[in-house]
Amino acid sequence: MLYKNIDNEKIGNIHPGEILHNEFLLPLNITVYRLAKETNMSQTRVSEIIKGERAVTCNTALKLAKYFNTSPEFWIGLQNDYDMEEESQKIKDELERIKPCLV
Repeated sequence: MLYKNIDNEKIGNIHPGEILHNEFLLPLNITVYRLAKETNMSQTRVSEIIKGERAVTCNTALKLAKYFNTSPEFWIGLQNDYDMEEESQKIKDELERIKPCLV
């Protein structure tokens, strides 16, 4: 999903890892090491998600949901929104050429 800042300027597609880092780890003062250790995930896996280099899988969503008392759907929803926006931008020209069925 493309987001806008307070000046209504597009700021781009936000990866779930950015939300994990900025909205959960930083405010709660949780390190990547601690999150990895307490959720039985590798530190590399968590770091790659935060850097936007790795997707949030169902396995990861379940662990993050349990740890942060959220829902797995929250994390998967963030990933799906991110993936949909990335793909729609990638095939934008192709999508514009498709005419809707009027049946």
